Amino acid sequence: MKTAVKPNITVSLAFLIAFLTSCHVTGQVVETGIEVLARNKFDLLQGKRVGLVTNPTGVDRNLRSTVDILNTAPGVKLTALYGPEHGVRGEFTAGEYVESETDPGTGLPVYSLYGKTRKPSPEMLKNIDILVYDIQDIGSRSYTFISTLGLIMEAAAEKGIPVVVLDRPNPLGGIRMEGAVTRPGFFSFVSQFAIPYLHGMTVGELAMFLNGEGMLSNGLRCDLHVVKMRGWSRKMMFEETGLQWIPSSPHVPHRDTPLFYPATGIAGELYAVSIGVGYTIPFQTFAAEWINADSLAAALSELKLPGVTFRPVHYKPYYSTLQGKLVHGVQIHLTDPSQAPLSLLQFYIMQEAHRLWPHQNLFEICEPSRHSMFDKVCGTDEVRKAFTREFRVDDILDLWNSDIPAFRARASKYFLYD
Repeated sequence: MKTAVKPNITVSLAFLIAFLTSCHVTGQVVETGIEVLARNKFDLLQGKRVGLVTNPTGVDRNLRSTVDILNTAPGVKLTALYGPEHGVRGEFTAGEYVESETDPGTGLPVYSLYGKTRKPSPEMLKNIDILVYDIQDIGSRSYTFISTLGLIMEAAAEKGIPVVVLDRPNPLGGIRMEGAVTRPGFFSFVSQFAIPYLHGMTVGELAMFLNGEGMLSNGLRCDLHVVKMRGWSRKMMFEETGLQWIPSSPHVPHRDTPLFYPATGIAGELYAVSIGVGYTIPFQTFAAEWINADSLAAALSELKLPGVTFRPVHYKPYYSTLQGKLVHGVQIHLTDPSQAPLSLLQFYIMQEAHRLWPHQNLFEICEPSRHSMFDKVCGTDEVRKAFTREFRVDDILDLWNSDIPAFRARASKYFLYD
């Protein structure tokens, strides 16, 4: 007589939990705005001539371009495309002048918003009834796509054209806010609005904030519609969304690059050290010919900064700052991004580098004209002036953080997600 085998309930339950966890991590959790719009049968666009502001990041879960989706959507007439920095198809490098052209895939006109003008002219808008924006942001004020967002909202408001923003996740989550709010006199295309360096909003929420707070030119307000995502929450990092990361620009190739962009991007504006742009790990390093990598890594480790560790590194940039030079420094490794003081990391690195090599003053090594760009990205010259007195992070902490409570209170009125 065979003995019945009792099922191992503990093992089975553990397997089920592991399976469900795997599904949660690898499965599609978040539906982006374009997917929700399609689910709703493109209701906001029915019977309208549509202009689309997008780039390669505008895709659905199957990586189908929003250009192609709207171009074949029933009842929708896509009539024009608008390209931000890097272009609609992403073929232009950072800062490169983008010409208007004809899109080879659709035959539609592509109007450049990073060439002769950065704001759509009335002529560019003459054949559309509604303007749609679908671009993945990275959560940092200096990333120019949100400046383009504000300018298209202004142009649309002036012409009485509605704007639809197809929302996408903030890859830094919706909780982190860091940095000084842009001061008068320091507004530019890399600091277009009075928001912190890390603003903590999705592009849809940011559009509502700009509109609601009267931050468009002359206090204009556009007829704004935001197509919310499904399944996103403020605590989510991009890796938790189930979405594929499409390089948002040539130097933001991976889903974790938006975490490193604010960690070194401000210091990188000095063009005095390599921050990994021009090498295989953009925004992840701080290196120069004169740095002793082991000494700098040891000094930074002694600070015991939360959520981050530093590794000595040596490399030759293929292009950009210090091209072809053998440089030495540190690579930033984020062990717990939620705890790391992302935008202050570069200031801690500059502090320790100056303490070890005081004769290598980055602000004297660089071209004097780079001070202006550093200040624009910071949103003020107060940070540079306070920091360079003694190269101490403690001297800028209040300036860097003091705007956040009031800004969070204002911004939270426009939050679409918990």
